Amino acid sequence: MSQPNSSELIVLKHLWSAGPQSAREVHQAVGPAQGWKPSTTRTVIARMEEKGWVTRKDVHGMAVFSAVLDRTATLGGLVRHLARQVLDMDGPIPAALFAESPHLSDAELDELDAIINAAEDETKGGKS
Repeated sequence: MSQPNSSELIVLKHLWSAGPQSAREVHQAVGPAQGWKPSTTRTVIARMEEKGWVTRKDVHGMAVFSAVLDRTATLGGLVRHLARQVLDMDGPIPAALFAESPHLSDAELDELDAIINAAEDETKGGKS
């Protein structure tokens, strides 16, 4: 599966923390800081819906969007990609690097560590 781009990640981070939101609510929360027009926010959300990364539910005639992608698994994939493909790092990746992140609880940090390093173990197991 492909990884979210920076715009998609901004929307996901907002939905992960705020919960289900209308496109207008998402835009009001993240759009101005990004220099987005409301149509840009709606386009990003629509593309994410096509990819299956958010779901749409009609609540009292209003479309409300929820994140489908798991926060920890998504962040783990991004960290793994950065470390392996961009920084050419080898060996275990310490999830403790992200301990100060306001987006991850202690339990999620433990899960992130397992996700990052389990995928590495699988990769090494396949190369032997």
